[in-house]
This record gives sequence, structure tokens and C-alpha cells, in this order.
Amino acid sequence: MSFPLLTATAALPALGAVATAAVPASRRTAAKWLALLVSLATLALAIVVLVRFDPDGARYQLTESHAWIKDFGVRYELGVDGIAVALMALTALLVPFIVLAGWHDADPLETGSRRWRPTQGFFALMLAVEAMVIISFEATDVFLFYIFFEAMLIPMYFLIGGFGDRAHEHGEETAATQRSYAAVKFLLYNLVGGLIMLAAVIGLYVVAGNFSLQEIVQARANGSLHMATNTERWLFLGFFFAFAVKAPLWPLHTWLPNAMQESTAPVAVLITAVVDKVGTFAMLRYCLQLFPDASKWATPVILVLALISIIYGALLAVGQRDIKRLVAYASISHFGFIVMGIFAMTSQGQSGATLYMVNHGISTAALMLVAGFLISRRGSRLIADYGGVQKVAPVLAGTFLIGGLATLSLPGLAPFVSEFLVLVGTFARYPVIGIIATLGIVLAALYTLVLYQRTMTGPVKPEVSAMPDLRARELLVVAPLIVLLIFLGVYPKPVTDIVDPAVKQTMSDVHKKDPKPEVEAAK
Repeated sequence: MSFPLLTATAALPALGAVATAAVPASRRTAAKWLALLVSLATLALAIVVLVRFDPDGARYQLTESHAWIKDFGVRYELGVDGIAVALMALTALLVPFIVLAGWHDADPLETGSRRWRPTQGFFALMLAVEAMVIISFEATDVFLFYIFFEAMLIPMYFLIGGFGDRAHEHGEETAATQRSYAAVKFLLYNLVGGLIMLAAVIGLYVVAGNFSLQEIVQARANGSLHMATNTERWLFLGFFFAFAVKAPLWPLHTWLPNAMQESTAPVAVLITAVVDKVGTFAMLRYCLQLFPDASKWATPVILVLALISIIYGALLAVGQRDIKRLVAYASISHFGFIVMGIFAMTSQGQSGATLYMVNHGISTAALMLVAGFLISRRGSRLIADYGGVQKVAPVLAGTFLIGGLATLSLPGLAPFVSEFLVLVGTFARYPVIGIIATLGIVLAALYTLVLYQRTMTGPVKPEVSAMPDLRARELLVVAPLIVLLIFLGVYPKPVTDIVDPAVKQTMSDVHKKDPKPEVEAAK
């Protein structure tokens, strides 16, 4: 029996979460180091998965399959394709940086009446989220996926509501109320989506007789399983609704700005760079593979919703006064690009969307974590409270600028390649949608450069005149992310080589081929 590598990759952070939570309250530093070491060990396992994965091999590799609930056809089935491997690697890569960035975020307050939850609980919850996200990428049994798709809401709820941002202009009591509101809103939105998906999961079982993704897709391909048109459409809508909430796609997005605003910067990164990727990943794995005809039927409406997300999110980002809310609305715009690429039904669009998930995770982590370091120094999230930071903290300002330029998809930085592929892939089949979507690029330049200009340039405000530059720990967090943004901006081939075969197979599932160019290339 071969070593269960996929199980180990998900089980390690889960066991690490239990061990970290069990550390005595007096040993806070030990809990931090344990969480960091577990996250690094998980990264090492993810690298092993990445090395062992053969892009030209079988569609699902490193598979594991064991009976679980026999009476209902539920199995413990794991397997990864190129898309899942890329997102697993992203998750495992980001969590150590998130842990390092949040090193002091759950330390007890020296002043004030509010008692913070134990430090070890903060890091244990992070590892629990990592474990659930990883197994969500690995699961090839629909019911198994659903369990962890929903279970990750619980640790996220406590991270948002129990360990919120300490920088608040309205006092501690108001801050606690707003954190609670943001956490409950996050939970309710996602629970509603999950309950609707549960009904669709049950419906899928009634139609297919099992929950195995591979068996259902194979049965549909060889004609042994037929779904009535209306049945397939209703099931598709049940799955898509839950994924659109998680993504988040307009108009189901309103929980995200509140959640990111009230969270610490590392938790905000965990939300938008890690957890939300499960929604867009699931659109590719479950919506398109299980319900190909319904996916094509819904494509025009979904593309319009994605386009609205792109423009709406960018416009609201322009008008924000809060740094974290600006990044949140920018992410809504970026997720619009990802969804648009997925449902453009072209190989360029879907490859670009998958690459965008990876690049957005890195760029958002870089920008938000530097913003978190900035906010922790000043004690305010308001843009108006800053000015002239680049004169007193040039390294902080420089890394903030690179993160911002990556957010606006500057050529030479990683998100440019993915956004370009999404737009090319969309334009090939839906030129009007592709043309309008380019407005999002213009607006991204506006909100990013205005943010930098207002916070980093101009006269030095007295409140920031003594602001220290990035410390060694903070540089250790930011520098590798900046290097990755530049490397993948110049040479994205390592990622595209992994994801392209999986994209081609997904295109085959929905019986779509790339449109032929109107002008043939010269031979």
C-alpha cells in the first residue's frame, strides 16, 4: 500500500491545530513556533505532491479511495488534477507567511478591559482552516467535499469575531460589536449557500446513485447516466449559488468587505487569498464537470454577473476611505475576472482564471500584509490618517507600491499574465464582454495609485513622522512574495504547464473547443 500523501498533507495541519490548541496558555511563544513549524512541514508535503504530480499523466493522481458510509454510497476519495495541485501549493505557501505576519496579533492587550482569546487558539484556528481548504481541493467525492466546504466556516467565524483588528476609530466596545456583526454576516451568507448546495447534493445522489465525481462524469460521458434538462439546471444552480457566495460574486458579495475590514490583516489574507479560492475552484471542478449542459445554458447570465463584479468592485474601491475595504472591493473585482475566465469556455480563459487564482493569492497577500504592518504602526485603517510614509519608511512604502502595482496587473508582475489570458479568452468568444471588462484595468490603476499617493507621498504627517520601517520578521514575510510576483510575471510557465492539461480536460467535459481565429497565422 502506497503512502497516503494527500491524506497526510491535510491531516498534518489538522493535527497541528489540535496540538497548538493544547499548548498551555503560559506558553504562547511555544504555540506560535509550533504553528509555524507545522505550516512549514505542510508546505514540504505540498512540494512533494507538486513534484510527484505528472501533468501529462492521469487526470486524477495520488488517488485514495476507502469506503466510508456504505449505505449512502459515500466514500473517502481523494485525487488531484493540475488545478488542485496549483491551489494546494498556493495554500501551503501562504499559511507560513500568514502565521509569521500575525505573530503578535493575538497577544494579550496590556491595557483595556477586553480579554482576548488565548494566543494558541488564534494559530490553531489558522491551521484548522488550512487543513479544511486542502482537503477541499483534494476531495473527489461530492459529499466529502461538501462537509469540509461547510466546516471551514466554523474556524473562520471565530477568527473574524474573536480576533478582529485592534485598529478602530470608534473605541473598543463599538469595535467588538462590528466584529461580531461581520462574523455573523459571513457565517449566515455562507450557511445559506451551503444549505442550498446540500439540497442539490442530495438531488445529485437521487439522480446518480452515488457521490463519486469521477464515476458520475464517466457515466455522463458514456451515456449510462442521463439527467433531464430541468433537473440538471436546478442542480447546477444549487451548486453554483454556494460557490458564488464563497467566491464572492456580485450580488452575493456583501459579506466580504465587512469580514476583511474587521479581521486582522493575516486573517483577511486567509479569507480572500485562500478560503475564497475554494469557490472558484469548485466552479471548475463541480459545476462544469457534473453539469456541462447547464453550465453552457447559464453562461450568458454568469458572464454578466462577473462583468458587474469587475466594474462595481473597482468603482467602490475608488471611493473607499478604509484601506482594508479598498482591498476587499478590489478583490471582488478580481474575482469577477476569475469567474469570467472560467465561463468564457475557452482554454485561454480557464487557464488564465486558474493562474489568476494563484497570482491573486500572492499579490493580495503582499498588499494586505504590508497594509497590516502599516496599520499596526499608526493604529488606524483610514487613508486620510497617512501621508509622507515613503520618507520615513521607504522599504515599507516600496513593498506597498509593488503589491499595489501587482494588484493593477502591471506588465512584468504575475497578475498581468493571468488577466491578459482571461481577457483574450473572453474576447475570443464574447468580444463585447471582453471589451467592457477592460474598464476594470483602468479603474484598478486609479484606486491603486490614488491609495499610494494619499498614504505614501506628500508632506509627512506628524503622526507618522516616527514610524519605523519594516523589521526583519516583516521583511521575511514580504520579500518572498515580492520575488514570486516578479518571477511568475516574467516566467509563468511552471504554473501553466501544470494547469493546462486539466483545463483541456475540463473543456472536453463541456464539449467546447476554442473558436478559430478569423485570420489564420502565416505559415
